[in-house]
Amino acid sequence: MSAETAGIACAILLLLFLPFAAIADDLPALTGRVVDDAGLIDAATSEALTRKLADFETKSSDQIVVATVPTTGGEAIEPYANRLFRAWKLGQAGEDNGILLLVARDDRKMRIEVGYGLEGTLTDLHSKLIIENTMVPAFRAGDFPGGISGAVDDIIMVLEGNGAELQARAERNQATGPDFVDLPVLIFIAIWATLFFGGLAMAFLPPMFGRKIGPGRYRWLGMDFDYNQRGGSGGGYSGGGGWSSGSSSGGWSSGGGGFSGGGGSSGGGGASGSW
Repeated sequence: MSAETAGIACAILLLLFLPFAAIADDLPALTGRVVDDAGLIDAATSEALTRKLADFETKSSDQIVVATVPTTGGEAIEPYANRLFRAWKLGQAGEDNGILLLVARDDRKMRIEVGYGLEGTLTDLHSKLIIENTMVPAFRAGDFPGGISGAVDDIIMVLEGNGAELQARAERNQATGPDFVDLPVLIFIAIWATLFFGGLAMAFLPPMFGRKIGPGRYRWLGMDFDYNQRGGSGGGYSGGGGWSSGSSSGGWSSGGGGFSGGGGSSGGGGASGSW
């Protein structure tokens, strides 16, 4: 092979390789059992989670990793989580018993990605229940460490064979209603109802129940209503409300310590959600 031909071949291989390298470079590095690149978990919680996950892996060989990222960069969280799972090779080779709990902070998305070998134990339904009943309420309340810790506890509970308890808890929650009230929605409904029914009442009730004091004029509830003028006079009302929510949490980082995946893979099992 001539030098020119060899150079062309190398250039083609480089062009083919670069897109894959770029894709790999956008993924965070696996530095531990908790990779909190988005800064959602405080130091104490991360240490407790790391110990819990390490103990569980020693006991069961199942490997659970928690990851938070600022954003998936416009990519849907499902393919991003699958790429990250495969890049980190979570779970044992041949067992595929890894689980990735991923949170994309700015996208307000979360996903539980389940390895091939655990799809029959931690089913898509289990993952959905954990997200909807544990993570979403906590995240909406600004408690990211609590929501993530609770999800890890639920995952371990299911993997230990107590999935029926997770479903029973979800049924109890449905029977008693949600644990939170969406205050902005309630305020909007209250203001809309006041404007709509208040205007309706002012249009029809004074002529029906008020005392007529002149042509097209009525007195009702201590107010005079004149229907001869556009925008007649009468009682007024005003309403308004505001709300704000916020949360703050400390950031932290963890060292690698030689932690790595065991060579497992995932086929896209699990569930996703948003808050």
